[in-house]
Amino acid sequence: MTEVRAKKSLGQHFLTDLNIARKIADALSGGSSAAPCPVLEVGCGMGVLTQFLLRRDDLTLWGAEIDSESVEYLHAHFPEFTPRLIEGDFLKLDLRERFPAGLRIIGNFPYNISSQIFFKVLENRDLIPECVGMIQREVAVRIAEPPGSKEYGILSVLLQAWYDIEYLFTVNETVFNPPPKVKSAVIRLRRNGVERLDCDEALFIRVVKASFGQRRKMLRNSLKAVFGNFAGAEHPFFTRRAETLSVGEFVELTRWVADHIQP
Repeated sequence: MTEVRAKKSLGQHFLTDLNIARKIADALSGGSSAAPCPVLEVGCGMGVLTQFLLRRDDLTLWGAEIDSESVEYLHAHFPEFTPRLIEGDFLKLDLRERFPAGLRIIGNFPYNISSQIFFKVLENRDLIPECVGMIQREVAVRIAEPPGSKEYGILSVLLQAWYDIEYLFTVNETVFNPPPKVKSAVIRLRRNGVERLDCDEALFIRVVKASFGQRRKMLRNSLKAVFGNFAGAEHPFFTRRAETLSVGEFVELTRWVADHIQP
């Protein structure tokens, strides 16, 4: 097999620039040669990123690849990687069962599931200290944006609550086959020092999602549409829009909702 045919249904755009692949691989922290850390590459494709990760002795590389044609290619070209290549959907993997001691995540993420990948990282945040991914540039900007920006949204708040976000560099369309219609970007997430938020974390996620549910409206309307009218009580944030609140303010708002929500 000489190469893999990119499949639109899987959001495949294969990176062809080796220098960019090397930069992505170098952006990920590792362990040590004596105690290499487990790393899972999501969507290995034809191994352009895989080859650089396999050269590092400070990590043990695993892969998750849903495309059987790519799996066949990787078996042929990287036989040493075969025992740690999982054929299947990353979104359906039980990371706690496979990597109970934790793992790092890296990949040129398929655009059509990049947000779902980050939500899975969030669900397993106690296991995942770091994630490096190449994604659609507008999604990368959204994740890294501070409060007050029109791009700031649900994923921004939730990821920034538990991770420090770095926008590393932009990638042009011309270094992919086939070229996407948009620019890409590489971002790095590293766990911050927050072990637990100072509120009900499940309710925090509901409050954030509800707040951005009608993002053009004031928070009063967005929250009441989901939680009811709080027995007529008002919070000072109710006259603001969701994109103006910091993570800390969403935590404060969540505590207030917990106290005023009707049974």
